Amino acid sequence: MTLPVTPQAAFAATLVDEWLRAGVTDVVLAPGSRSTPLALAVDAAPLRLHVHLDERSAGFFALGLALRTGRPAPVVVTSGTAAVELHAAVVEAHHSRVPLIVCTADRPVELHDVEAPQTIEQRHLYGTVLRWQLDLGSVADLPASAWRSVASRSVAAATTGPLGPGPVQLNLGFRDPLVASPGDLVPPGRPDGAPWHAVHAASPPELPVLASFAGRRGVIVAGAGAPAGVASTAAALGWPVLAAPASGCRSAPGAVTAFDAILRHGPTAARLRPDIIVRAGGAPASKVLAAWAAGVPEQVVVDPYGVWGDPERTATAFVRAGAGGAPSEPAGPGWLAAWEQADAVAQGAITAALAECAEATEPGTARTVTRLLGSGDTLFVASSMPVRDVEWFGAPGMACRVLANRGANGIDGLVSTALGAAAGAGGGHVVALLGDLAFLHDGGGLLGAAARGIDCCVVVVDNDGGGIFSFLPQVELPGPQFERLWGTPHGVDLTALAAAHGIPAAVVTDAAGVAPAVSDARAAGGVRLVLVRTDRARNVEVHALLNAAVASALDEAHPSRAERQRPRAGPDD
Repeated sequence: MTLPVTPQAAFAATLVDEWLRAGVTDVVLAPGSRSTPLALAVDAAPLRLHVHLDERSAGFFALGLALRTGRPAPVVVTSGTAAVELHAAVVEAHHSRVPLIVCTADRPVELHDVEAPQTIEQRHLYGTVLRWQLDLGSVADLPASAWRSVASRSVAAATTGPLGPGPVQLNLGFRDPLVASPGDLVPPGRPDGAPWHAVHAASPPELPVLASFAGRRGVIVAGAGAPAGVASTAAALGWPVLAAPASGCRSAPGAVTAFDAILRHGPTAARLRPDIIVRAGGAPASKVLAAWAAGVPEQVVVDPYGVWGDPERTATAFVRAGAGGAPSEPAGPGWLAAWEQADAVAQGAITAALAECAEATEPGTARTVTRLLGSGDTLFVASSMPVRDVEWFGAPGMACRVLANRGANGIDGLVSTALGAAAGAGGGHVVALLGDLAFLHDGGGLLGAAARGIDCCVVVVDNDGGGIFSFLPQVELPGPQFERLWGTPHGVDLTALAAAHGIPAAVVTDAAGVAPAVSDARAAGGVRLVLVRTDRARNVEVHALLNAAVASALDEAHPSRAERQRPRAGPDD
């Protein structure tokens, strides 16, 4: 077949070549007609190509790749509602600061506003969440001298923009003929193989250790995206780090990980109240922590991009910097020790209480999974209850890398994101911890997963519904109404769903069976499901038992300050 040579085919080939020069290794594609020039260019390039039938799955798979590797994996779709399906992934990339390049094919300008099929307004589809957008009415109308610049800038804007990494949209109008060859129309790139533009982003200045920090009792609250240097800064200050799982600080010296249970105990929360809090990265899931922190008079928000991270509106200062620096005088020697003692007491109580539960529990599953994973492994954890259970009950000193879609905190695309993370290079095992509704919500992400050549153990906690709502005020409504509107029992055999996609599954109902099932799935390789069956009502009881056990242990550790009170059972949002 002899193909015509067209400028738009050459544009597509140039775009892909510049992506390669900028370090792109993977591209995600959803099939369609209007995107044909770019699909052919990608297929001809030395890239890893991931084809998804569902654009929503494609978007979140690309998001997962970028989460794991730090590099954008451009996602290519056709025109019309295909572009709409990417919106949720674009929003998550914006809020989580994940690099994402969205290439939406479009009809040329002459086919707009005349009721041409599969033609919608795509130029402002993603609102204000983009780091950069370029709309080309027809790529053939753009001079060849601009092609490499456009391509290079798309990667730079997604990775090194002033607001941090995030989503970029290239809206590319293609005219017929769509099946064509670039011929010799591709303009030459830089002779040394470098990208057309090199962007040298300055490192943020280190957190200035203010004179007011010296010798004071403080804590650092570290969440997802916390800048490097948090642990060393805390060590120099003699402060504890209240570390959320995705902060990367859970195994650092001075990390306190049972902070939610500790702060539910009123006497200990009062005894450990600091003079100052430094908040770095996204907010942890614990509302107990947020309420306790709101009462601290001095709070400093640190963010290298100047993001206004203050949902409680209690911050007294904002610092556009990373962590780092050394104080002239650390806090008193007993301050960090008091936190570490409370954490040790709490962790011992949690371990002992879980040992009394013969059945599989949701906190116990989180603790077991995080205990099994090492420093080279990655855990992708769903929002709602799984991320809370990992934050509150994860194994002490858990060393694995933790990823989560906690930017917008949505349920969208979690299976696809986990599989995308597993497809990213980096070594180690990838395990996903999801709830049953999250698994069902993105069941389409399983399509073709078994044949992708990736290893991912998907652990699904199945309590037949929305477990988090059992902790919220809605549970006090009449039972049938609560179940219909919030409990939402699905009654689906999730192992049958996995089997329909050629994914082997193991079912676990007792606590002792979780570790062997996960270990076996990891050893077998491929995509596998471990289904852990639990009960929603019992889950509320288990959370209450664990928090009560911690409170009792803290009372015993400080009998002179004991004030017997029953802590709240679990999440309150």
